[in-house]
Amino acid sequence: MAGLMLAAIGVVYGDIGTSPLYALKEVFAHGHVILTAENIYGVLSLVFWTLTVVVSIKYVVLILRADNNGEGGLIAMLALASTAVRGRPALRRKLLLLGIFGTAIFFGDGVITPAISVLSAVEGLEVAAPALHKYIIPITLMVLTALFMVQRHGTASVGKMFGPVMVTWFLVLALLGVIHIAENPAILWALSPHYALIFLVGNPGVAFIALGSVVLCVTGAEALYADMGHFGKRPIRLAWFSLAMPALVLNYFGQGAMLLEHPSRVKNPFFEMAPEWALFPLIVLATCATVIASQALITAAFSVTKQATQLGYLPRLRILHTSVREAGQIYVPFINWSLYVCIVIAVVVFGSTTKLAAAYGIAVTIDMLITTTMTFFVIRYGWKYPWSLCFGATFFFFIVDFVYFSANVVKVFDGGWFPVAIGGVMFTLMMTWKQGRKLMSARLREDAIDLKSFLEAVFVSPPTRVQGTAVFLVSDQGITPNALLHNLKHNKVLHETNLFVTVKQHEVPWIGFDKRCEMEALGHDCWQVTLNFGFKNEPDVPEALALLERRGCVIDEMDTSYFLSRDIVMPTIGGGMADWREKLFASMHRNAAAAADFLSLPTNRVVELGSKVEI
Repeated sequence: MAGLMLAAIGVVYGDIGTSPLYALKEVFAHGHVILTAENIYGVLSLVFWTLTVVVSIKYVVLILRADNNGEGGLIAMLALASTAVRGRPALRRKLLLLGIFGTAIFFGDGVITPAISVLSAVEGLEVAAPALHKYIIPITLMVLTALFMVQRHGTASVGKMFGPVMVTWFLVLALLGVIHIAENPAILWALSPHYALIFLVGNPGVAFIALGSVVLCVTGAEALYADMGHFGKRPIRLAWFSLAMPALVLNYFGQGAMLLEHPSRVKNPFFEMAPEWALFPLIVLATCATVIASQALITAAFSVTKQATQLGYLPRLRILHTSVREAGQIYVPFINWSLYVCIVIAVVVFGSTTKLAAAYGIAVTIDMLITTTMTFFVIRYGWKYPWSLCFGATFFFFIVDFVYFSANVVKVFDGGWFPVAIGGVMFTLMMTWKQGRKLMSARLREDAIDLKSFLEAVFVSPPTRVQGTAVFLVSDQGITPNALLHNLKHNKVLHETNLFVTVKQHEVPWIGFDKRCEMEALGHDCWQVTLNFGFKNEPDVPEALALLERRGCVIDEMDTSYFLSRDIVMPTIGGGMADWREKLFASMHRNAAAAADFLSLPTNRVVELGSKVEI
């Protein structure tokens, strides 16, 4: 348990743990919230109760209960919700759209988090030595470049240090806070919610603007849920209540106590808390902590990409495994360098955490709203709880999330457009791929020949049978693969054993070997096989086919050939999707990674036969 808690602190709490670098600073940065004692008490009360309501109660107590076979995250929640309303197709379609949009917005969050985190740490140089201001952007870009360059080597070795570094970070947060609270212990009265109510009621306009920055204290809350499968619920909960939350609260209140005594330090209150001799070591530690926070988001982006690919919302991408032990440790070059380019643009264009903060909140609040909405359908239709209980349990959190979302909507033109634009592009790509695949499958079915009827006709006057096993990969069960037609037409032979294999990806994280294979005998040593994989399983067709031996179908791996149909998509005018979307789909299909790699097929035993498909 101690080991899991240490690992959870290193991975799960990296993002939310670095929020004190910029959250309170941004509340007072724009001059809308005047730095008075009443406002400081009100803002600190809002911060404490936001952490309590949004993180402690909503995520740690409620959302962590909604696990999908032990897995969490927006895609796992989407799978749970869509399964729960399977009998309501119209509602299911809307939930799928909502969940995919949330997943797309996550990529926007994945761009802003590394940019604002690392930049906020490096900005500490300005406090230590104002003359170093001009080096802040170059140093930030150097740190980020190094971070993305090491991704291809994997994070296993570096990851061992995440826990100890983040524990040190949280202890330093707590120590800095305690020092300043000791000088002004009256600041602890801000724990009372009535200070937050006085602030909200007495200054509704100012408080509304302040909420847009206060929400920055819970950035990274989604990671609690997303990383549940790695560590389990209990270690995440224990780590939050025993270390992460107390350290965060102490630091925020320490910043508030310092600002009461020294209002002039409002420009960067976090680094102003430290004594002068500790500034450079604190900057180094903060940079390490923000790199860890960024790493968690990058790793999550790789994982989400893989899951979205296996659910059919993204084309196959080249995925490299960086660990021989952990299947979940992967590297996706295209996503890695796409994120890097977007992050560099964000750092250069925005140039400061104050400007980036405007872009940050909207992505976070959109995902929080979507998670709350999905939770209602899971507990109502999946867990069958009474409607009144489900509504009561989620409506309060929905209102809280919606208020924070509304406070961030006003910042769309100040920078909020950036993650929304990234999310919009990703959503367009994902929906275009999904719909394009559907159109392509429909067109293939129109021209398809029923497999059983075809085999009956073939064996009336059977062709020459050659030694070995032929595995024909086919997307739709029951239709004759083009690869078989071409093989018979050009080679005029049929193998001794023929397997017609369909790979199905399901809306559950894991499917065990006991449910991996389904098979049906078609006669004449021909078999129709369905292989089932969850969205976190690693599709490995040879490994799965080896399980058929216990069912009487023995396959010699050295005598097996895999036949794939490589379809070339031809966009046509009229019907289907808009012309530009059909061209986009054709381009995505053409540049998708090879199916052989995605399905773990031995490259020296794969035969690809092409055909053209008009959509």
